[in-house]
Amino acid sequence: MDNTGGRGDGRRQRWLGRLLAALAPDTKRGSGVDRRAASDPGPSLGHISAIDLAEVVPDPIVVFDRSGSVVHANQAAVAAFGVFREGSSVHFKFRAPEMQALIAAVLGGDAGTTPIDYAERVPVDRLYRVAVRPVGPKSGLFAMTFRDQSEARRIDRMRADFIANASHELRTPLASISGFIETLRGPARNDAKARERFLGIMEDQTGRMARLIDDLLSLSRLEMKSHHRASDQVNLVAVVGGVVDTLGHLSSELGVAIERDFPDHAVIVAGDRDELIQVFVNLLENACKYGQSGKRVVVSIEEAADGVDVTVRDFGPGIPKDDIPRITERFYRVDIEASRAQKGTGLGLAIVKHILTRHGARLTVHSELGEGAAFIVHFPAER
Repeated sequence: MDNTGGRGDGRRQRWLGRLLAALAPDTKRGSGVDRRAASDPGPSLGHISAIDLAEVVPDPIVVFDRSGSVVHANQAAVAAFGVFREGSSVHFKFRAPEMQALIAAVLGGDAGTTPIDYAERVPVDRLYRVAVRPVGPKSGLFAMTFRDQSEARRIDRMRADFIANASHELRTPLASISGFIETLRGPARNDAKARERFLGIMEDQTGRMARLIDDLLSLSRLEMKSHHRASDQVNLVAVVGGVVDTLGHLSSELGVAIERDFPDHAVIVAGDRDELIQVFVNLLENACKYGQSGKRVVVSIEEAADGVDVTVRDFGPGIPKDDIPRITERFYRVDIEASRAQKGTGLGLAIVKHILTRHGARLTVHSELGEGAAFIVHFPAER
């Protein structure tokens, strides 16, 4: 909508002044602001119009009159819903049935309308909580405000999915253990061979639950301190080299040779040593287990002008391209049976992503089916 110049600017500014007053917090409820002082803008606000103030409101605001004609839309509204023509009908702009019902109720005199949820699909998928309030008692104007709920809804959905997945992952071994206990108390009560076999399986299942709980606790701890950057000085050559040495027994059992390509000097980054060890243990274990068929894994550290790259490359079956963007999601597995057979919890790469985010680093994955996969950890150069 073109809001520049022309007849009616003064009137719009008076309307928007009332709008801002209507949207402001009620100072009678103990906000600590003197209403007399607040009503006097003072010399520092004398040159700022109501339109200017409306433009700094981050939420979309559309003002319309008793006939449903658009009077003003701030820039946030234009960015979200496109251009509004002054005098055009707000009914034509928002054609969804729930929006039509809300506008009709307001124009019909229902000042106590309940906010509604409104989904806007174009240009991007957004969910808004929409409320309409009269602008002052006698202006004849109404302000429609849109509060973006998309991120909150996404987080709620992630939380629900996480609880469902965690419950499923715990329920499966619990059901197995419960079944074996019932069998040992009944038909296999006196069967020594069955008892030994079942006890071994139960031990594996309890170990799986313990690993899952440990990973869940790790994720919880990482999320609690996600905004605190790790700042210790860590030698990546020593850390990654130590991880390779520690996993030597695993690689020998799997028949995988781990090759190193490290600089002959210390490579220092800011970070938390224990957390970075956790990152490279996860990446190297995955490379040995899931790239076992390639018989070798190459771990390299490379310095560049923009930072340091640590690459863990295997020569196994590789990862389908469609799966690569999702492999750091919690409980996401490319091959569920193979992951469980390798005693994976589905949380390893999610933990890696959280740790690297806290370090200001990033994980990139390159893979071609049949040619293995390369997991590259990039630490940006310090400024």
